[in-house]
Amino acid sequence: MSVYIENKSIDSNINDSLLYKAEDKNIIQLQKADPFWIARNFNLQKRDAIQWTIKRAFDIVASSIGLIVASPIFLMLSILIKLESRGPVFYKSKRTGLYGKEFYLYKFRSMRQDAELYEDKVREQFKEDDSIMYKIEDDPRISRIGKFIRKYSLDELPQLFNVIKGEMSLVGPRARATRDLWLYKKWHYIFFATVPGITGMWQTNGRSNLKDFDKVVKLEYEYITSWNIILDFYLLLKTIPAVILGKGAA
Repeated sequence: MSVYIENKSIDSNINDSLLYKAEDKNIIQLQKADPFWIARNFNLQKRDAIQWTIKRAFDIVASSIGLIVASPIFLMLSILIKLESRGPVFYKSKRTGLYGKEFYLYKFRSMRQDAELYEDKVREQFKEDDSIMYKIEDDPRISRIGKFIRKYSLDELPQLFNVIKGEMSLVGPRARATRDLWLYKKWHYIFFATVPGITGMWQTNGRSNLKDFDKVVKLEYEYITSWNIILDFYLLLKTIPAVILGKGAA
């Protein structure tokens, strides 16, 4: 039995529908009961187990080396963050990953300790933008060191621990905030067919300069449906100048 999940929110450059094959006669009811079924059915790991194994092995080796090489940066940033404001060095956020598994994503803390004092101003900007993709201009909650580490993506270095744990990959779709899942359409759950990445199509094509969610959907749909290990290496290389130049940083 073939099941079509309609997709009417992105442009004609992407197929009008996603085709999934299943033998279960009640597959539509299953999809309603378990939105992550669409991700498990797509299953990148089973599509190419050899390339997936190479991807995972590279993640472990590269992340381990990265943590060793970046250890002086970890120490320096930890000291600077502590000197500027009291509070924890690291920030954690609940995200949803492969097949709907929740995990905590780690970053260097980039906001002031008294960030809650600016909540009213932030809420005013939220009222003007209720979309999934939003960016707060001149966010008063961000510290001075926070602006710097965000510009050059240094705040994301702790995610190397997420990669080693298998919760993330060096390359993949953006890690989705669990609190935002209620905004997603059912076919968007294809994003959970693989582990989220520190970098990927979204990050190397403008990051926060991309304010149209449909464009982000298009980029990440393209990654998932055309994934191979060469694409991962290409995106890693493309990430280097984007980070050095601070292009499209959050």
